[in-house]
Amino acid sequence: MTDILEVKEITTDKNSVLSQMVSMDHEQVLFCQDRATGLKAIIAVHNTVLGPALGGTRMWEYANEAAALTDVLRLSRGMTYKNAISDLKLGGGKAVIIGNSHTDKNEALFRRFGQFVNSLAGKYITAEDVGVSTQDMSWINKETNYVVGLPGKSGDPSPVTAYGVYMGIKACVKAQFGNDSLAGKKFAVQGAGHVGQHVIKHLTEEGAKVFVTDIYAPTLKEVANKYGATIVGLDEIYDLDVDVFTPCALGAIINDETLSRLKCSIIAGAANNQLKDEKIHGKAVMDKDIIYAPDFMINAGGVINCFAEVDGRSAEWAMEKAAQIYHTTTEIINGSRTNNIPTYAIANKMAEDRIKQAK
Repeated sequence: MTDILEVKEITTDKNSVLSQMVSMDHEQVLFCQDRATGLKAIIAVHNTVLGPALGGTRMWEYANEAAALTDVLRLSRGMTYKNAISDLKLGGGKAVIIGNSHTDKNEALFRRFGQFVNSLAGKYITAEDVGVSTQDMSWINKETNYVVGLPGKSGDPSPVTAYGVYMGIKACVKAQFGNDSLAGKKFAVQGAGHVGQHVIKHLTEEGAKVFVTDIYAPTLKEVANKYGATIVGLDEIYDLDVDVFTPCALGAIINDETLSRLKCSIIAGAANNQLKDEKIHGKAVMDKDIIYAPDFMINAGGVINCFAEVDGRSAEWAMEKAAQIYHTTTEIINGSRTNNIPTYAIANKMAEDRIKQAK
């Protein structure tokens, strides 16, 4: 009797894994651990209506396991919407490995993770994400073929992701200022990782003034020297008087505290899940007359690049497909203005309609 009561308490707790899965409509969550290699990972499959769930593997030193679960659930749901709005025959999934990507990596850990990916028999296809490299993908590939972004194939998706973000930014600038030239525009770029660096390259090549911050000082200094960007503090980035705030790091950075500090008229960047609460902060952004480019739409270049590898498409096809993010962004902004609905809601409906049609 005691065992039955204990099970009931776990499964009805609003913070339980199953309750969270139900609230976000996930199909499957796989928890992975291996004492020998130190692997602790979570794979979340959100939706496979349009095809196998494709999404990257992120390696991050989370504060706790609950934070890792929250992140992987949100990210995998975002991948469903990203693949749907990009008109790709893919569902949404994501994986997180709990650990420090600078100190905890080894071949055995990634190969063991690859075995867990393989156990899903193609329901989930993995790729690179924050903290994971093409070398890591090669190690995973030794244990499973359900992996993309390999050296010699589509490779690092960052350049295509960044190009799509750049095109989305130009569409936002045109909607806000009347033309899409970035010359003389001021940008606050949060995050100088793989994608952030390529975004900064596009911006500075067009004559934009870039302020940048990042948690890794060596990378920050290198990017600033290479592209002529101005380094600012991690917290200072929110207070700058700029035209565009460009989040290219982690999510939930558009929240009650930061939104009251931002002095921009556009938020457009590569980070996933930028709105801490999309219903609250998506509307708050609109009420402040800030154009928000829905993250899963504007940063879809990476998954487009991965789909090109899965479907046997060329690199040129991937870049042309990523360029279409300009037109999708324009459509979403126009829909938002016409109907007085936040941009995130317009983008969500576009993705959801495609999934419903497929069902």
